[in-house]
This record gives sequence, C-alpha cells and structure tokens, in this order.
Amino acid sequence: MLIDTPAHLDYKEYDPDRAEVIARAAEAGVTEIISIGTKLESSTRAVELAENFPNIWATVGIHPCDVDNAPDDAVTHLRQLSKSRRVVAVGEIGLDYHYLPENPAEIEANKKRQAHFFRQQLELAVELGLNAVIHQRDSWDDTLAILKEFTGRVRGVYHCFGGTLEQAREVIALGHLVSFTGIVTFKNARQVQATAQDIPADQFMVETDCPYLAPVPDRGKRCEPAHTRRVADHIAQLRGVPVEEIGARTTATARGFFRFGRG
Repeated sequence: MLIDTPAHLDYKEYDPDRAEVIARAAEAGVTEIISIGTKLESSTRAVELAENFPNIWATVGIHPCDVDNAPDDAVTHLRQLSKSRRVVAVGEIGLDYHYLPENPAEIEANKKRQAHFFRQQLELAVELGLNAVIHQRDSWDDTLAILKEFTGRVRGVYHCFGGTLEQAREVIALGHLVSFTGIVTFKNARQVQATAQDIPADQFMVETDCPYLAPVPDRGKRCEPAHTRRVADHIAQLRGVPVEEIGARTTATARGFFRFGRG
C-alpha cells in the first residue's frame, strides 16, 4: 500500500489516458493519489478529479511561479474550492527563486508577491485546519523564515525534497515533513539518497510529482503515479528494509498528515 503525495494528475499529459493511468497506479499498489493544484484552474481540476475518483484527493493552491498571473483575490477562490471534503491540504505553495523575472527591476517585486501569496495561503490553511504542501527552490532561508511565523499553527511537507540530512532535520524539528521523488533513484543524487537512508522512518513520504521526474530506468519519460512503487523500492534498498515496511510507514505518515475524509 502506497500513497502518491503528490501528482499533477490534471495536467494535459494525461488527457489521452488518465483513467488508465489511475488504474495502473492501483495495480502497482498505489491505493491513493494526491492531485495537487498549482493555480486556480489546476486546483479546480484537481477537485473535480477527486470528486470523480474515490482514490484521489485534492490540494488547492497557487504555485510561486504563478503568482504574477494569479488574481489578487485568488485566496477567496481557493477558500471556495476548499469546501469540498475531497480537499486535504493547501498547496503547492512556497517560494521559487530559480525562475525569477529576466528584468532585474522586476525581481524584488516578484519576490514580495511570492511572499505575500505564501503567507496568505498559510493563513488559509490555518483557517481551514489543513496542512500545506511546500515548494522551495533556491529560497531555503526565506521559505523557512516564513514557515517559522506559523510554527504550531500549520504543518508543511517539503515536497520533492532535495536537501541535506541536516536541512531535513531542521524542518522536522519545526514539525514539518519531507517527501521524496524519483530523484532518489538517479545515479548522481547522492545527497538525496543519503538523506532518505538516514531520516527517521516516520518523518517522510513518497511521491512522483508526475509527469516530472520519472525514476530510473524511465528517467526523461512521462512519469505516472504507479512509479511511486519504484521510489519506495529504492528507498527500501537504501535503508535495508522490505518495501512493505516503507509502504506501511509512509502510508501511515500520509494519512496522519492529510487526514482524509475530514469534516
């Protein structure tokens, strides 16, 4: 039993065969999938998917790379979407300094807008009693600083975690979790592998972040939720335990974090 936490299941890459993709996940032992939102449109589609497939749950959120295209009242729309009992977290939210505007004069304004939306959505999570799926890229200190403002009010999972064991321990100490993708199977991903090997067993989850980051041997191809099994298999090998143990532990952690069937 595994849970993909999360997948971009609403993306156009799955338009030709989405139902088959979901079926293949179940056949691979991926019993539930978190379909994550990155903007208003994808958040809406994620909720629709979750309401049509009993093994899919949704998150709603504005990705930091999409804040310039998001309306100022986006959180109002996210609040409305969150009335669905199939919504289990706010996300994908955070800070991304990797894809900043090309014009240097626009960079500071973009960073401020990212921070504004990040705080707004964390406040929404507190209001709704939900946790948050965190995106962080080239923004470690600023992301952590904002999250510290919400310590004890909301928990986050650093999805697609690529940091060091020390960084993982830092976020865990604040009550947060991390989640590993197919990157952990890449030959040159020694830092992530070392973290996955030594992190406490109840402090991480597994995911695909599909259609991105397909694990070996399909690196570079379309990823799908069934590949969660390969992520779990590789982590089990790193830790020297049966994959069933990784499945049981990460599933329990995911259920505790997302609290399926709330309300």
